[in-house]
Amino acid sequence: MQDGRDVAVLELVDEFLAARATRKPSVHTLQAYRRDLVLIVELIGPETVTLGDLSPRSLRGAFARFAAGRAPASVSRAWSSWNAFFTFLVAEQVLPGNPMSAIDKPRMPAYSPKPLRGEDTPERLLSAVSQRDERQRDPWPERDLAVLALALCAGLRLSEMLALRSGDVLGRPGERRVEVAGKGGRPRTVPIEPELDALIERYQDSRRVRFGRCDPRDALLVDRAGVPLKRGGLQYLVESCYRRAGITDRVPRGAQLHALRHTFATRLAEDGANASEIMRLLGHASLTTSQGYIEVTAEQQRAAVRANRTNRALRGL
Repeated sequence: MQDGRDVAVLELVDEFLAARATRKPSVHTLQAYRRDLVLIVELIGPETVTLGDLSPRSLRGAFARFAAGRAPASVSRAWSSWNAFFTFLVAEQVLPGNPMSAIDKPRMPAYSPKPLRGEDTPERLLSAVSQRDERQRDPWPERDLAVLALALCAGLRLSEMLALRSGDVLGRPGERRVEVAGKGGRPRTVPIEPELDALIERYQDSRRVRFGRCDPRDALLVDRAGVPLKRGGLQYLVESCYRRAGITDRVPRGAQLHALRHTFATRLAEDGANASEIMRLLGHASLTTSQGYIEVTAEQQRAAVRANRTNRALRGL
């Protein structure tokens, strides 16, 4: 690690990101760190910005310009990125202290889930997508249903779906589960009911018909050319499912795939799951509304998933 006030900040950013990479964060997390750090550096000055240029005054001015026209969540994330960056520099004895305490952090509104609106909306969505739509260039309802059900009945995030391998669905009949590479490098196991298991197997069968045998290490979700789905492709797929089902007006603004995950959690709560079960199933590090993190057994988790009535909608598909 270099020291000295004349060291270029962008060089230190590279060192910080290299250190962060050892924690195995997602590619998107590292990209967000770099983007937030570089944007503030560029706002501090057009010339090479050195460590000596990072005063509380220059940082306040840069963050004020950064905040113009951006949502509080974006500003808060950038603040957190810089706080982590300075914490790293202090730990490496490059700086004596962290100046971020002098930079105001936006107050975030209270967290509010954004499930699909309408009591029958999940069932309507699944039913519509299960039908072969000949208006599509290459209909693949088995794949589309698998995507929706993994979010509605297992609560997976977009990034977690993209990271799934074909061999990540494991276990004996009646005890099937999906191994998830969770956010922040926190893996978790989510029990899946026979209905979802059968639907995933049906998708896997249809994939083998299209592209032949696949390795357990291959990506689970692929596009119509057999290429692993990317972020934009998965988002477009979910949006197209909403349009086909005629429920775009029931999707909270900005939620898209996350609305399916929120629907999973909301229905768990409505059907009797407690905060610790939901916390564990969703892969959260903590929930401010919960009474604390309580370890639950695999049997309790499975009972919570079994209580999710969306699973019953899969039986007739």
